[in-house]
Amino acid sequence: GFGASKGKGKAAATGDSAVKQVQIDGLVVLKIIKHYQEEGQGNEVVQGVLLGLVVDDRLEITNCFPFPQHTEDDADFDEVQYQMEMMRSLRHVNIDHLHVGWYQSTYYGSFVTRALLDSQFSYQHAIEESVVLIYDPIKTAQGSLSLKAYRLTPKLMEVCKEKDFSPEALKKANIAYENMFEEVPIVIKNSYLINVMLWELEKKSAVADRHELLSLASSNHLGKSLQLLMDRVDEMSQDIVKYNTYLRNVSKQQQQKHQYQQRRQQENIQRQSRGEPPLPEEDINKLFKPPQPPPRMESLLIAGQINTYCQNIKEFNAQNLGKLFMAQALQDYNN
Repeated sequence: GFGASKGKGKAAATGDSAVKQVQIDGLVVLKIIKHYQEEGQGNEVVQGVLLGLVVDDRLEITNCFPFPQHTEDDADFDEVQYQMEMMRSLRHVNIDHLHVGWYQSTYYGSFVTRALLDSQFSYQHAIEESVVLIYDPIKTAQGSLSLKAYRLTPKLMEVCKEKDFSPEALKKANIAYENMFEEVPIVIKNSYLINVMLWELEKKSAVADRHELLSLASSNHLGKSLQLLMDRVDEMSQDIVKYNTYLRNVSKQQQQKHQYQQRRQQENIQRQSRGEPPLPEEDINKLFKPPQPPPRMESLLIAGQINTYCQNIKEFNAQNLGKLFMAQALQDYNN
């Protein structure tokens, strides 16, 4: 569904379906921000559909619309049908309607989850050029627009197609948390008329309002990021305990198998000395079923989320350091 064949037509014509750049209209950015401001509260996540087209290796996002908020009482709500009707309506009014991905808000960078991986795999499997835009309203509120585009790497796409997330399969595919997602550079484009309007608005804006962006009151954000980081580290520690338990069980079972084989060997020697036939051969793997290894994918996602939190904390510190220098320079200038 979602017009996948149409979305892949442009890329097929060029012979290269890789997306190396994402170009977003300024109106799309404003729609995403407005969607969160109207429906997102605290850690509430909002999502929506991205529409546009593919030109060579550039994905142009020209429109979007939100997923409607519905409760458990709306059991008969068909989300897929809603998206199809929206795209059909946009096509009737001659607006770009091809599905090219989706967007999602995030709470302090908490977006590296299994749900996002499964959703992006579904999009990217159906429409090869699909991306997911991650909008961080908390960073944006600090004065710097935080909007990033991600895709699943080809290695992870192959593993997801096979649906084999065992440690052996991930090791064979050489997948670590660093190469699960690939970030695509974003360029925001406005028409000339919008640029003229922005210049006019900048001239009318008060200088005092700009100084608010130099505020260093971000201890709450830093503290929350550190708390979330510690939570993920605790989850990683629990996964390590599970893996160590698995290794102990494997080692214990190997000892049991070795002891069992030694007993059978000794009994066969005794039976042979008495002139009796040896014991029948048995499938030892049926007697000692190997324990199942813990899933590796969850550990990789937790490691990826920890890496994201660390990057956010680093960016917060760098941003505050820059604000400190700017505030000091402004004070020196005023003096």
